Amino acid sequence: MLFFCSTRIKNFTVYKYCVEEMLSSIVKEHQSKQSVKRDELEKKRKDAAVAASTLTSALVDHLNVGVAQAYLNQKRLDYESKQLNANITTFAKQTTQWLQLVENFSQVLKEIGDVENWAKSIENDMNTISSALEYAFKVGQET
Repeated sequence: MLFFCSTRIKNFTVYKYCVEEMLSSIVKEHQSKQSVKRDELEKKRKDAAVAASTLTSALVDHLNVGVAQAYLNQKRLDYESKQLNANITTFAKQTTQWLQLVENFSQVLKEIGDVENWAKSIENDMNTISSALEYAFKVGQET
């Protein structure tokens, strides 16, 4: 906004006064425009801060979902690992028992085989004795 002095400039003081008023009004106008721009900038800064906060919150929520899922998966893996370890221990005990049973069974079979051999040996001996007695009986009847 410019000022025009309507009076004729006869005196330098009046001219100086008009220039001072013009400069003063220009400075005031500039300051008011700066104030408006400063207010707009502050509003935009606040809006940007709110938007950044919202974005950060959304990103953190998104990451937390993934972290929570990973935590649950890890917890499930730990549980299943403990179950597997318990199953392995049980299986190892059962395997040891089975091996002991098979070893005992094998030992019994060996013993049965030994008894069978003993029985065959006794049978052969008895056959030999029987043959000898029959021979002796026949020889005794012939004489």
